[in-house]
Amino acid sequence: MKDQKDAYMRAYNDYADAIFRHCFFRLSDRERALDITQETFTRAWDYIREGKVVDKWKPFLYRIAGNLVIEEYRKRKTASLDAFLDEETHDEGMLDGLRDDDVLTRLEDAFDGERARAALQKLPETHREVIVLRFIDGLSPKEIAAYLSERENTVSVRIHRALAELRKIVLQP
Repeated sequence: MKDQKDAYMRAYNDYADAIFRHCFFRLSDRERALDITQETFTRAWDYIREGKVVDKWKPFLYRIAGNLVIEEYRKRKTASLDAFLDEETHDEGMLDGLRDDDVLTRLEDAFDGERARAALQKLPETHREVIVLRFIDGLSPKEIAAYLSERENTVSVRIHRALAELRKIVLQP
């Protein structure tokens, strides 16, 4: 049990920020992302307190967080990435005190982010999910396979196909 408690603390230190980013990206709501991150680690703690063993913490935590995000989607039925964009790019005074070069860089980043989000929304859910897990959350194909309960080869093929489809979407005139 002590080994699992130590592993839990290491997992919290290693993955709490990444789990939060994952939840925030998917929900576009900072407060709900914080709540779900906390709930993820609470459920993980309850799991090991029951005497169960976790071998691979990262996919285990992402699975819990993913399930909680799905529950959240079901509760509110609509999730908007526009809230994230509004918060990041339209806050009053966000650009005050910045040099012109910094303002231009922030605006370009916001525009690129908006284009990326719009392109991602055009992908089927299964492709969008692997792209987010791979390139936003930074999970390896092996970790994604554990998270999705699929074979690593299947995940790699899905990532490849999703990237090809995303490329077509981005390059459309």
